[in-house]
Amino acid sequence: MPGHVILSHGSDSGPDATKVSALARVAEALGWITYRPDYREDDVLGYAGCVSPRIARLAAAVRDAPRPRVLVGSSMGAFVSGLASLRVPCDGLFLIALPIAIPGCPEPFDAAPGMPAVLVHGYRDDLCPVEAAVAFARERGMSALLLDDDHRLANHVGLLERQFGLFLQSLAA
Repeated sequence: MPGHVILSHGSDSGPDATKVSALARVAEALGWITYRPDYREDDVLGYAGCVSPRIARLAAAVRDAPRPRVLVGSSMGAFVSGLASLRVPCDGLFLIALPIAIPGCPEPFDAAPGMPAVLVHGYRDDLCPVEAAVAFARERGMSALLLDDDHRLANHVGLLERQFGLFLQSLAA
C-alpha cells in the first residue's frame, strides 16, 4: 500500500532540485503522496546552523504524514533525514550522497535501525567521502549502490529513479 514520501533537498538547493524532483515523480507515478520541504530559510544559518531547524521542520512534516512514511534525502537532506528518523517513526530511508558529519555540527549522522534503507553514493564524491558513508551502511547492513560519479550524481539520475522505484515497490509489497 503506497504511503507518504518526504524528499529533502541538499544545501544550496531547493525543493525543485533535479534529484528530489525526479524521485518525487517516480513516487507519484506509483501512487505515493509526496512532500518536499523548503529548507532555504534554514540554510541561511550555514551548514552547522541549519541542521536543527531542518530536523525540526522535517520531523513536523513526518508526524502529520500517513504511513508508511519514507524519508528521502540528498546530501544535507540525507543527513537530516537520518537524524529525523531517530525522532519520529518512519518506514524507510533512501539516502543519496550522504555526509556522515557536518563541520561545526556536534551531532554525527545516525539513523533509526531496523527499517529498510538504501544508500546511493558516488565514488568520486569530493564533498562527502564515500568511505565514511559506506562504513555506516556496512555497519547497519544497509544496501548500498556505489556509482562512478561525483557528489551531484548528475550522470545517474535515471538509475536513481529506477532504484527508487524498486525500493518503493518493495515497501508496498
